Amino acid sequence: MSHDISDKNASEMLSINNLSAGNLSTDNLSRRNFLKSSGLAVGAFVIGMQVPGLALAEEEKNFTYNLFVAIDAEGIVTITAMSPDIGQGARTSMPSIVADELEADWDRVKLVQAGPDKRLGSQSVGGSSAIRDNYANLRLMGATARTMLERAAARIWAAYASDCKAELHEVVHTPTGRRIGYGELAAVASKLPVPNAAEVNLKSPKDFRYIGKSLKHVDQHDILHGTAVYSMDLKMPGMKVAMMKRSPVVGGSVKSYDDSAALKIKGVEKVVAIGDGKLPIGFGTVGGLAVVARNTWAAKKGCEALEITWNKGVNADYDSVQSRKDMEQRVAGAGKVERDRGDVKTAFAEAEKIIESAFYVPHHSHAQMEPPVALADFKDDKLTIWTPTQNPQTSEQALAGALQIKPENITLHVPLTGGGFGRKGKPDFAIEAALISRAVGEPVKLVWSREDDMQHGYYHSSAAQRLKASLDKKGRVTGWYHHTTFPSISETFSTEVNQPSPNEVGQGVSNLPYDIDNIRAESSYSPAQVRIGWSRAVHNINHAFAIGSFVDELAHAADKDPGKFLLKLIGKARIVNLPQDKVTNFGYERLLGTHPIDTGRLAAVVKKVIKTSGWGKRLPKGHARGIAVHRSFLTYVATVTEVKIDEDGSLTIPHIYHAVDCGQVVNVDRVKAQFEGGACYALSHALSGQITAKDGAIEQSNYHDFEVLRLDMVPEVHVHLMDSDLPPTGVGEPTVPTIAPSLCNAIFAATGKRIREMPILPRLEEA
Repeated sequence: MSHDISDKNASEMLSINNLSAGNLSTDNLSRRNFLKSSGLAVGAFVIGMQVPGLALAEEEKNFTYNLFVAIDAEGIVTITAMSPDIGQGARTSMPSIVADELEADWDRVKLVQAGPDKRLGSQSVGGSSAIRDNYANLRLMGATARTMLERAAARIWAAYASDCKAELHEVVHTPTGRRIGYGELAAVASKLPVPNAAEVNLKSPKDFRYIGKSLKHVDQHDILHGTAVYSMDLKMPGMKVAMMKRSPVVGGSVKSYDDSAALKIKGVEKVVAIGDGKLPIGFGTVGGLAVVARNTWAAKKGCEALEITWNKGVNADYDSVQSRKDMEQRVAGAGKVERDRGDVKTAFAEAEKIIESAFYVPHHSHAQMEPPVALADFKDDKLTIWTPTQNPQTSEQALAGALQIKPENITLHVPLTGGGFGRKGKPDFAIEAALISRAVGEPVKLVWSREDDMQHGYYHSSAAQRLKASLDKKGRVTGWYHHTTFPSISETFSTEVNQPSPNEVGQGVSNLPYDIDNIRAESSYSPAQVRIGWSRAVHNINHAFAIGSFVDELAHAADKDPGKFLLKLIGKARIVNLPQDKVTNFGYERLLGTHPIDTGRLAAVVKKVIKTSGWGKRLPKGHARGIAVHRSFLTYVATVTEVKIDEDGSLTIPHIYHAVDCGQVVNVDRVKAQFEGGACYALSHALSGQITAKDGAIEQSNYHDFEVLRLDMVPEVHVHLMDSDLPPTGVGEPTVPTIAPSLCNAIFAATGKRIREMPILPRLEEA
């Protein structure tokens, strides 16, 4: 389905069933402009507040309204959806926090999608941070509006404000039972001063109306009926379509080309060179030739007809097989010390038993359903662009840098996004669209094919790891050594990188929570020869796979039940003190005050999943279970995976059980959906998905050779959410890390075959 964007409304997006899917540009946004953008009358009640702790430049201090809430005379509440929706439900969950504190009737709430604006605070939906970073501010916004409505009612009734209580879109005078609707209060409330935070009372969790419950995704109807609007659906007058032929090797560039055959194809109008492939590429284009045409088919056929000779650059010799050998050799030796507790050397010397294992994980593709696409219109040194993004502010900044224009000359619209997993956190495709539009002087929709995305994306990092542990006579772990190496994401943005970052090593290695007296963690540098990027759960995928699998090995070596062994390894409830082990930088140290590493919560999810999964109960022939636990993005997840191995060796996965502690749950339905989808994402990588390179170029091209989970392999996913009123933590990414280790542990329980590398299916077939 295509949707025209006329010249008249080119700066506004489309409406979907009265829920605006469009952009509210917050540049120089005043109350009057907000009313105009939202279609509200001038007398409507509009409030906003400065995000606490957000520093503003001097010229911005006159801006007092953000995180807007508006109520018109009909009682319709308009809430700004500040973050993009990439399928995780941010457009539902985040505004519902405001609506809950506001005591608004959800059926009378309208949403306006925000574009990039730093005054909104963090708009990112990467790093599982959207609700975690904004929960307190969103609650305060709703509660502030509620307080003003209660005060407005008190003024109308000449009553005490303390006797006026908001209740589902009305204010009730508790002594008399009188009621007045929000619409009737809007005009009076609009004239009241905005109270400061100290004057506002937040709800008790027991009074939550939406938080902690299940709300249907606001875009669900349109998504299910095929009427939801994505970037690929958009067109505008005079629009051209472009596709690109990019360097097959990262760091390569066009040496020479012949476009004569391409220009003879009906519908092809121009061929333009975009980018030079110079390293580091960062968020920019890998470089190549863009074919600009009147339609997608002509652009595609034009790309196929181009004859290009490439300068392949420094990564022309990249070979996955050799790279793996190099990484395995590195972890066989010593690395940079990342954590040092006790005396591992002595623990190993005095051990009753030593266990040592090596693990390997290849590159993975995000493989999201929607390939990159962007519609750009560059004219008069100003850019208007529609692009799926996980971070509007980063996209705006990157576009401004690439085009050498001011951010205020960019209007960026944020449509629904058809999957991201970290890929849409990189705006390279938006930059390409903008550069092509500038080059041809016309609106351009840049379309990536599935092959483009598979062969020219940002990849999850490959990794080699070596783990070693000592056991005493009682089967207790006395020493733990972990050496990891992988290409760092940082190298995509800098050529000066020579070591993984502390944040990357802190995703499971340096912040190991187990109660072991002697721990040593090390890392080594491995060069990045493709673009490495954030992928759902990032390095936790690699590290949890190795750690969770290795713990199971230790349990069997100690002749212990893996579940009980895991609880013993976690130890008594305590707060893990990493600084005492010389670990002071691991990415989340700034959040330890609010989100300490709490082994009591870690053990609790293990105990819960043991109970909910029926761990230890007799299973049918060929069935077995494996268990794993991991803390990532501040969330505690324990998983039991059940497998069935048929007589012919084929694998099915009937059930996956999760116990999850993510603090206060905002939308139960969305959290459970995240874990259901996360299981499919994790299994796609674990079972058969891998990205390999030969002569610098990626060998896979589509879903036939980078297999994602097929319907007949999808397990039944059971999710138990722990009751908690602690601050919310991440959800999207913690769904992934425990799947692969619990799966491999289950396979071992069923077959006796220990699998220590991904993808798993080829290893299982070798058994």
